[in-house]
Amino acid sequence: MGIEVVEYKGTRYAEIIWSHVRVEKTTFFSPPESSFQFGLLAHGAGYMEEPHYHREFARTIDDLQQMFVVQRGVVDVDLYDDEGELIRTIRLKVGDAIVLIHGTHAIRVIEDMQCLSVKQGPFMGVEFDKVIVKVNS
Repeated sequence: MGIEVVEYKGTRYAEIIWSHVRVEKTTFFSPPESSFQFGLLAHGAGYMEEPHYHREFARTIDDLQQMFVVQRGVVDVDLYDDEGELIRTIRLKVGDAIVLIHGTHAIRVIEDMQCLSVKQGPFMGVEFDKVIVKVNS
């Protein structure tokens, strides 16, 4: 299993890059129109990228995607549809990465974990950014 896209009823809920995935050259897996780009950088020894910066321009983003990479431990990620029904549970281990795109999600720590987490900003505070959802059991 390599890169995996989790879709349900035509909606993309998550993208996963499993730790064993290897690419020969830099490869992004997210669609170009996605507000959050997800991929792997890969270059051979001796490669040098020219000094550069990324051009500023106004972007309108109305979704908040989150990515995390498991650095240690094991974590289960539960994905729910818009009606609160469980779509899937994904078990992530060291080196696995996921971007959460749509829907409700929850995590359960199976083994003590540490994850690198990346989200779009600005951060408006837990009271504004995080909505607790009742899901169906």
